[in-house]
Amino acid sequence: MPSIIFRYLAREMLQVMLAVTGVVLLIIMSGRFVNYLAQAASGALNADFLFAIMGYRMPEFLVMIIPLGLFLGIIMAYGRLYVENEMTILGATGMSQGQLLRMTMIPSLGVMALVAFLSLYIAPKGIQQVEMLLIQQDAMTEFDTLVPGRFQLLEGGSRVTYTEALSGDRQQMQKVFIASRSDDPNSAVMSLVLADSGRISTTEEQGQRYLILNDGFRYDMIPGVGNVRVIEYDTYGLRMEERTINEEISREQALPTSVLIKSNDTRLIAELQWRLSLPLLVPIIVLLAVPLSRVNPRQGRFVKLLPGVLLYLFYLALLMFARSAVDDQRIPASIGVWWVHAIYLAIGLLLVSQETLQLKLGRSKANA
Repeated sequence: MPSIIFRYLAREMLQVMLAVTGVVLLIIMSGRFVNYLAQAASGALNADFLFAIMGYRMPEFLVMIIPLGLFLGIIMAYGRLYVENEMTILGATGMSQGQLLRMTMIPSLGVMALVAFLSLYIAPKGIQQVEMLLIQQDAMTEFDTLVPGRFQLLEGGSRVTYTEALSGDRQQMQKVFIASRSDDPNSAVMSLVLADSGRISTTEEQGQRYLILNDGFRYDMIPGVGNVRVIEYDTYGLRMEERTINEEISREQALPTSVLIKSNDTRLIAELQWRLSLPLLVPIIVLLAVPLSRVNPRQGRFVKLLPGVLLYLFYLALLMFARSAVDDQRIPASIGVWWVHAIYLAIGLLLVSQETLQLKLGRSKANA
């Protein structure tokens, strides 16, 4: 009988958890996708990297979404059982609040292991890959990120580039316009270059890339001054500057957990404590969710949903504050983020003991 009840409760809880996790992940990923799509449209992000970045960042989002899904899964699934009086029937068969908590904790430990794997290993790997993609993009020339039919500010705003059409291999251009300022800060000269077509050419000796423009004009002028120098050309070459790729990753979030463990740097200690906190909050939120899921059938299953979400978000907000405080050395690393877990653990134990006491009092009155 207990094994049947355990499987039933675990199935109900995990089904709702998966549904909530999927919906929240879809919302967050959709928002990120729109943001990245806007960056790709403006040329700030290489469109070829868009889906790769989305995939690599997914574990980073999941480590915070999965505990929320579990928390709401318990509240909603058990809330339905209370509303439909199934919990009352289970209680009548002799299942105590402690047994319910233990049955809930067992599958939650599997969720905790999954979050730990994502937080300590997979998410840092994903962030590292995102950093590598962004470094590769930084090493590209400005013409690698061109979007046809759009004026783009390049080289820190010192150059505006436009092309009407771009071939699939990004090597051929049609109707090219380039406006640039002089590299000399004391010079006010501006140059406009127009061309019917252009192509990318690479020298065999040094691998240097050039933009070869065909059939166009170059205009050199000082804004506000009438003199304009006009040069007509059949072929005109522009050297394309390339930055050297630096493959060293410096962001704490991208560092392997093994590196963080060996470090005495407060920034890295704060990052390590954050990664450990995400799986640690799973059993604590179970202590919170089980008593919070108890509702009066007349109130409905969703009455505790909003308070539960706020409680979880405040938990995360406190963890982020503590992490930032350790990073800035406002809180000693020995205290770190652990005080937040201690507070919520105390709240969870208080709710569980209060719930157990209320059940005992109710049974005593019923027997009297």
